[in-house]
Amino acid sequence: MQAGDKETSGMGTRSKGKEPFAITKAIPLMRQAVVPYPKAALNAIKDAGYGSLFAQIIACVISIRTLDELTLPIGLRLFARAASPEAIARLSEQEIAALIAPASFHTTKAKTIRAIALRTVNEFGGQLPADVATLMSLHGIGPKCAHLALGIACGLPVGIGVDTHVHRVTNRWGLVATRNPEQTRVALERTVPREYWIELNEYIVPFGKHICTLRKPRCRECPLLPMCQQVGVVGAKAKA
Repeated sequence: MQAGDKETSGMGTRSKGKEPFAITKAIPLMRQAVVPYPKAALNAIKDAGYGSLFAQIIACVISIRTLDELTLPIGLRLFARAASPEAIARLSEQEIAALIAPASFHTTKAKTIRAIALRTVNEFGGQLPADVATLMSLHGIGPKCAHLALGIACGLPVGIGVDTHVHRVTNRWGLVATRNPEQTRVALERTVPREYWIELNEYIVPFGKHICTLRKPRCRECPLLPMCQQVGVVGAKAKA
């Protein structure tokens, strides 16, 4: 075991016959494992040229309770029409709602998006400050969106963005033992070295969608299997 693995091996119980879970080893393995799969929507939107803090905040609003497979084309459609705070602020709520359908709660999100654009223009001169408290003061923005946007747009590891995939996968690993995403965020920020905070969401999302899936996880194909504690995974095929 490498030095430092004990501190980053997680909070869960070590299963019989398993290596202790080491996040320092897991991240490089997971990074390689997800290469064949589509990136998380916000990262893909950045790669498409919409990597500003404002664009990432708006993309995160769209993504709430909406699948990545919808978030990506919806975000690109909106930004192709209006990418800057000024351009979005000139659109009506109805125009924004039409552009972001079929995102869930698209009419409510349209109101939120326009309000964020207006505030960005009127209070911040068209550029959102790279400050988590300011971002969370925006209507509809919580820790997950603030942390993701600052990480992706600015490279600032101010917090870990925890969605359903991050919550499920890290509990399955045995890295944390928590009941909800907020508890997971707090536990991960105590456990995972800050240098991995941005990557954690970026790679766990495709990893959780295509390998460590909710139902019938592909354990035998997973490079993390020797140290994954497989918490909650049942069936002989899941075993190492």
